[in-house]
Amino acid sequence: MIRPLRRFTLLLIALTLVPAVACADDLNSPLSKLELQDGDSIVFLGDSITHQCLYTQYVEDYFYTRFPDMRLKLHNAGVGGARAWDALARFDDDVASYEPKYVTILLGMNDGAYRPFDQETFDTYRQDMTELLTQIDSIGAEPVLMTPTMFDARAARARNPNRDPESTLLYNSVLAYYGAWLREVAVDQGYGFVDMWGPLNNLTLEVRKAEPSFTMIADAVHPDPPGQVVMAVAIIDDLGLPRQVSNIRVVLGRKEPQVRATGGELTDLEATEDGLSFTWQADSLPWVLPEPAERGVELTRLGHRFSREALEIHGLKPGRYTVAIDDVVVGTYPHTALERHIELQANETTPQFQQALEVAQLNAERNAGPIVALRGEWLKFQSYARARRQADANPDDKQAAEQLAEREQQIEGMEERVAEQVAAAREIEDRIFEINQPPARRYEIRRAEREESAQ
Repeated sequence: MIRPLRRFTLLLIALTLVPAVACADDLNSPLSKLELQDGDSIVFLGDSITHQCLYTQYVEDYFYTRFPDMRLKLHNAGVGGARAWDALARFDDDVASYEPKYVTILLGMNDGAYRPFDQETFDTYRQDMTELLTQIDSIGAEPVLMTPTMFDARAARARNPNRDPESTLLYNSVLAYYGAWLREVAVDQGYGFVDMWGPLNNLTLEVRKAEPSFTMIADAVHPDPPGQVVMAVAIIDDLGLPRQVSNIRVVLGRKEPQVRATGGELTDLEATEDGLSFTWQADSLPWVLPEPAERGVELTRLGHRFSREALEIHGLKPGRYTVAIDDVVVGTYPHTALERHIELQANETTPQFQQALEVAQLNAERNAGPIVALRGEWLKFQSYARARRQADANPDDKQAAEQLAEREQQIEGMEERVAEQVAAAREIEDRIFEINQPPARRYEIRRAEREESAQ
């Protein structure tokens, strides 16, 4: 029997829940994954960390190799020193004109002013970011909010022992606060969200257990290539993009070999006493990054987690077997390893790895050349926009007027120069799409010779 007081309590709980259930349909769901098709545009909006053209480059490498038949329009809109207001000043030409479907936003490192938390400073950031989101909504694009990255206090002290100890100690927590607010906005409004701060801090903490001097952010602010890999992985992970390249499973020893494969098409299977061979037409290439990013690839286990190429063969006679792809020997393995599966995505001898590496190297050339030059033009524009703001706020200030005139001169002809760099970047990307198409490859798994078997 339910006592009267308990019955009354349960009734209150039930009545409290009714409005929540009734309003559930009105709640937004944060973006769970990017929905992409050929021709879609993604703009990476940010400050100097985006201007570095590294995490954006690595994400581009992912798209070039994972979706070789889908050509996206990928635009880096990072400018060194930018705050949210600066992004608003160049929004029309550096963001809206690219007609983006998604706009990732990495701003906040400069907005916090590199000092302990200050409410007025945060309120300015909040106001400008809110206006920026309104602008993105107005052009029909989907915002993807990304937390500010990590401020490495240990690296800051090593670099400049005389730096203000309070700012050094507290600034990483300021960025965490800014990121927590962004997360709440993303959840409330149903935007995309990527946590950059957490993975960088968590991985740094973990590695420092064995390497106390470890850092991925030598100047305390700008992640080095390994840190930028962590950032790229966070984007792929948090935005629900495909992880696996392929999985090939063959079972021998029956009347007909059994095949189960994803990520491509297996044909022309031939089984012999000493092994088997087949043709594999993959849908994509492994996600391979340039050499400076290598430690980041290892720390994030990028290959296994986001680029897995698995090969699994059952029914082979006991012994060791050589695996060759297009007549290139990529390794020798015991039959037990092949039964468990081997992973090829990080095997530098495979033709597909070398093909993907060529894509990454060409994209590095694209970023180091025309993309960096393009961002340099927008850095000049940012100086001009700030000077114009200063002159407008102080119409009688002769020095402000002179500075504005100087900045105006620097951006003369900018539209033509921007068009030239965009065209140059497009030309290199055309070459990328000539070399990123996966060809049909012939796999051969054969019993190793005795001398190989003894190794």
